[in-house]
Amino acid sequence: MKNILIHGLGQNEISWNKVEEELKNNNTKVEIPSLYMMLKDITSDYDTLYKQFVNYCNGFDEKLNLCGLSLGGILALHYAKEYPDKVNSLILIGTPYKVPKFLFKVQGLIFKIMPRFTFEKIGCEKKDFISLVNSMSNLDIERNLDKVTCKALILCGVKDSQNMESAKLLNKFINNSSFKTIDNSSHEVNVDNPKEIANTIYDFWKDRGN
Repeated sequence: MKNILIHGLGQNEISWNKVEEELKNNNTKVEIPSLYMMLKDITSDYDTLYKQFVNYCNGFDEKLNLCGLSLGGILALHYAKEYPDKVNSLILIGTPYKVPKFLFKVQGLIFKIMPRFTFEKIGCEKKDFISLVNSMSNLDIERNLDKVTCKALILCGVKDSQNMESAKLLNKFINNSSFKTIDNSSHEVNVDNPKEIANTIYDFWKDRGN
């Protein structure tokens, strides 16, 4: 079994470092891909990123335990719908049920005035980041949730009011799913409360035969 942690849009693979350390204490090894490296020197849009993510996941012979935050959750959910036989379990953290189009438009305007180094810190060019965000405005995340056949855990930071309703809707419409909040955290639970999220991930994977 391969355990994969997938970072969010404004993060990079380093955002999982403390969670990875906690999981190592439980003898649990993880893979943490860089989404922006998948887009290096090619078109920066969601469809291209998803194809690269599929290639990455299909490169493993074993079944996968996928755990994604925000954009990482969208990718993991998309993959679980299309490749149910490859996914042993699914954890979605702060993942939207529908794309918040108005919020995306506001964020797009904010991103345009933010300095380049803000994006370079996470390993992405400003123009590529904005291109990726713009390409996600019409994603149909809530479609075909019935195609997810594995056990799923839906998580949300207790202070993440923006995604709390989405978490409950995903829990409602994904079969064999459960829902849990993570204390003392907002959207970036892997940064805000790495110990609790690591323990939660470990317990879920252990029950799935990790």
